[in-house]
Amino acid sequence: MFEISPTEWTAILLSLRVAVIATLVATPFGVALAWLLARRDFWGKSLLDAAVHLPLVLPPVVTGYLLLLTLGKRGLVGGWLADHLGIVFAFRWTGAALACGVMSFPLLVRPIRLSIEAVDRRLEQAAETLGAAPWRVFATVTLPLALPGVLAGMVLGFAKAIGEFGATITFVSNIPGETQTISSAIYSLIQTPDGDPAAARLVIISIVLAVGALVAAEVFARRATARLHGQ
Repeated sequence: MFEISPTEWTAILLSLRVAVIATLVATPFGVALAWLLARRDFWGKSLLDAAVHLPLVLPPVVTGYLLLLTLGKRGLVGGWLADHLGIVFAFRWTGAALACGVMSFPLLVRPIRLSIEAVDRRLEQAAETLGAAPWRVFATVTLPLALPGVLAGMVLGFAKAIGEFGATITFVSNIPGETQTISSAIYSLIQTPDGDPAAARLVIISIVLAVGALVAAEVFARRATARLHGQ
């Protein structure tokens, strides 16, 4: 019951790799977009905010299908990438990381935006009056104060990426050793005779990873609150 097979280890390690890469790649974009939504007013801001959160309300299969239409080998962008740059996402583990990054992006952006909005604007203005360039104000004032929120967003994004299923299986299928993550492995095992023990092991591992990520996110959120209140 508690012996993890090589196939299960492969799915676990692939899930961790996909989630880590998805989180690391999405974080810079998430920070930039969160700052834009928190600090700038412009036409279409509400539409941009809605677009960011769209993966949360769309069925994951729809998101995966849109990725397939766009970035598949015959897609609008994917075809050009495959023909000219040799970059292929569909049915590859890199495509799984992309799908996980898209699905987890709203959970990454939201805490970062709230954390940036909580930073006292007077501190940023004081740095500007001392001659600091906007990028330096962001790097030395805004980002350090918003760092707990950034970490919380990264943890939540990582947790979402670990458990992603619908968009991933639609975009990259369920190929053992290549795109079969924990979620898709569980899906395969529950449809296989005598696959329940292995599925149960992966379920337990998924719960442990998810609970650990949520606890870490809560710790970061509490530290952010205490830091902003000077405690």
